[in-house]
Amino acid sequence: MEERLTNRGSHQLTLASREKLTMDGVTNVGSYDQDELILETDQGVLEIKGEKIHLTQLNLDQGKISLTGRIDSLIYRGESLAQKNRGFFGKIFK
Repeated sequence: MEERLTNRGSHQLTLASREKLTMDGVTNVGSYDQDELILETDQGVLEIKGEKIHLTQLNLDQGKISLTGRIDSLIYRGESLAQKNRGFFGKIFK
């Protein structure tokens, strides 16, 4: 049965002019480069895609992150980073 995402902790994000993103409720960073950032949040995995992404603030103790750059997409996945990183064989041999 799928876990209800609404029962998790607080998560909020603010995007200004597709160039500045601030958010809270971040629990982990999966990967980061100038074109993609993958975060684990209280509401699931968030994939941020764009260009020239630059982290301006990262505080996992407080769950806060800020970044600048061109933001092209924000995609939520209903899985944890551990589930996302299982790979092909991990999905076959559950």
